[in-house]
Amino acid sequence: MSKVPLTVRGAEKMREELRRLKSEDRPRIIQAIAEARAHGDLKENAEYHAAREQQSFAEGRITELENKLANAQIIDITTLGSPDRVVFGATVVVLELANEQESTYQIVGEDEADIKAGLISVNSPIARALIGKSEDDAVVVETPGGRREYEIVQIRYE
Repeated sequence: MSKVPLTVRGAEKMREELRRLKSEDRPRIIQAIAEARAHGDLKENAEYHAAREQQSFAEGRITELENKLANAQIIDITTLGSPDRVVFGATVVVLELANEQESTYQIVGEDEADIKAGLISVNSPIARALIGKSEDDAVVVETPGGRREYEIVQIRYE
């Protein structure tokens, strides 16, 4: 399996979720299962089945996070200096030329992408169009909704 790029911040979030699942959620679920078992007949015990379902979800998520972190190539964007081109981890302010609307995106790995938070996957159409470009460059992005043109206003590395 090839390494998947991940920002330092993304790796920290995953490690924190993993820590919480292992040290807080797992013991709480084990306690809930023990309490539900004490109530008797497990076939008709909804609390027991709910706790077992939570345990299954938590254990699956723990395995998923451990695998993602094991296969991650963590890239510290603060060590890149201040390149004048867009690369992985860059925060880019773009101006959509059709409606003069500014948007800010940070180019991150697949596993940490969240469009509502302005985090776009390095594999997304807009990120692929931006990578390698400089401030004041115009880019054309082919999106499922049609063709869009942007101008790069600013590139930051945070």
